Amino acid sequence: MSCFTTHEAKENDEEDSKKVKRHKTTFSEPKDDKEWREREKKKERERNRVNRDEVNELTEEGKHAIDDPSLSPDLAGTFILDEGEERSMIEPASRDDLKFKELQKVLIEWINDTLVENRIIVKDIEEDLFDGQILGKLIEKLADIKLEVAEVTQSEQGQKQKLKTVLDTTNRLLNLPRWNHQQKWSMESIHSKNIVAIIHLLVALAQHFRAPIRFPEHVSVNVVVVQRRDGQLATRKVVEELTTTNDMMQGKFERDAFDTLFDHAPDKLNVVKRSLITFVNKHLNKINLEVTDLDTQFADGVYLVLLMGLLEGYFVPLYSFHLTPDSFDQKVHNVQFSLELMQDGGLPKPKARPEDIVNLDLKATLRVLYNLFTKYKHLN
Repeated sequence: MSCFTTHEAKENDEEDSKKVKRHKTTFSEPKDDKEWREREKKKERERNRVNRDEVNELTEEGKHAIDDPSLSPDLAGTFILDEGEERSMIEPASRDDLKFKELQKVLIEWINDTLVENRIIVKDIEEDLFDGQILGKLIEKLADIKLEVAEVTQSEQGQKQKLKTVLDTTNRLLNLPRWNHQQKWSMESIHSKNIVAIIHLLVALAQHFRAPIRFPEHVSVNVVVVQRRDGQLATRKVVEELTTTNDMMQGKFERDAFDTLFDHAPDKLNVVKRSLITFVNKHLNKINLEVTDLDTQFADGVYLVLLMGLLEGYFVPLYSFHLTPDSFDQKVHNVQFSLELMQDGGLPKPKARPEDIVNLDLKATLRVLYNLFTKYKHLN
């Protein structure tokens, strides 16, 4: 019995040994670790390729669904749209257009140059501007104001509230009516990262504040608009014009003597400036004021208002303008008020905009002063 047991145990040990060997043969790591790592990397690359293919396939299906003019009722559930609500997306070919990319580059460089002191760097218009944080800083810098908004907002509701405040202020600065159905941007479109709406807004700001940049001209993009009507998705394609020509966008239509002076006779510019300084000081000296720099001293509108009162022989009530303006808005108000006084005095509507003078556009300032000189040069 003892011998049998020993023999049986020996057989069992041999069988267990074989199992262990088989186990080791099946699951042992490769002798060459480098070869094993290469195989794992290859497997990972294959998995990533499959994932990318699946994503691309879904993307193509989505594009087909958008582009298909005969969207079925079943597809309505694919888009989270309320009845009557609409969404828009730029066509891929337009997104890849070189002029469209150049426009984005110009705007990004302008924003970064403007906000360099804030140490803010924008890299992507869609991703960096949608929440109102950087847009708010841009408006504060351009208009020289302080917005009453939270410095940092994390929640979606907080972002939308901040963005609404920023856009309300922007629309007021741009003199847009509160309810404008033709407006090309909204809180919803900006927050949803609609790049066309964001670019419309940035172009309008650059125009209004006379940004020292040149846009690529005649930039247009094709946009697909999807709307839910009667439970179904309907689509239409529209062409969005983002820029026209720089001359039209900057308000330059017909050339005048000052265009010629700046372009072809800059040596005579100082002669003109000295003549105008002599003219304005002849009258401002009566109230103990003096101009030494035409480039800057009329930018806040105060001297223009006071000068008009002196030329027309009346006292301008101090409550009607800001004697010590401390914001862009107040300076624009002063200049606008002075231009209205000029028109009341029989002068034609000036070619310059108030914002041009506030932004130290010398040519605009000279045009206004020369109009005054022409009418009042014989006045003592």
